Amino acid sequence: MASDLPSRQQDILDGLNHKSRTKVQVFNQTMEVFNQLKDVLSEMSNDLNDLLDNNNDRRVRLEYRDRGKFEAELKFADDVLIFSMHSDIFQFDREHSIWKTDFVTADSSNAYCGVINVYNFLADSLKYNREEDLGYLVARLFINKERFFLAEGKRQHYKSVASFGKKQLTRETLVSIVETAVLYTLSFDLLVPPFDLVKVASVEQINDKIESAKLQTGKRMGFKFNSDDVLED
Repeated sequence: MASDLPSRQQDILDGLNHKSRTKVQVFNQTMEVFNQLKDVLSEMSNDLNDLLDNNNDRRVRLEYRDRGKFEAELKFADDVLIFSMHSDIFQFDREHSIWKTDFVTADSSNAYCGVINVYNFLADSLKYNREEDLGYLVARLFINKERFFLAEGKRQHYKSVASFGKKQLTRETLVSIVETAVLYTLSFDLLVPPFDLVKVASVEQINDKIESAKLQTGKRMGFKFNSDDVLED
């Protein structure tokens, strides 16, 4: 019987049972949020396309694509946002200020979170399969076992650690997070890289470029990508 087990074995079993249960709950909540996020992306693209001027080039229109269980894509103009749910469950490092919140102090398992990352790529990077091109993390969303959340990223309005545990993630919140990511991406322009960064090219790069425009490209290639790239609202 379990009660007759040595104390260390019992502690191991208790730890495994508690952690496993918690991580399954977190995964299920994150998966549910991600599926709802896919619905939001699909509806948003349809709604905005209906409002676009019919004279606009079709390349301006929004295109939603389900890329599988853990990925979704929203293309608009020259940009693509990739929404990627990580299949693993994470905990914040011990230096993170989230450990000072009453919510996590009361129950440390509240710090276990699933993560959804939002990356911005140039549409042509994917179209021409430019494998060396750079994408940028513009937002990430943490969801815990009870659907409480924290959003980090450019211009996100839900990034206050103090608010973690006070507001559960709703569809309206997802819409706001996506809209903010799209608006930031539209203002996040492709910059001419520094001359010294592109002054030398290999024969392979030129041949690749002739075939499929594969010279490395990124919106901030050669520049630091930080909070000063675009002024915060």
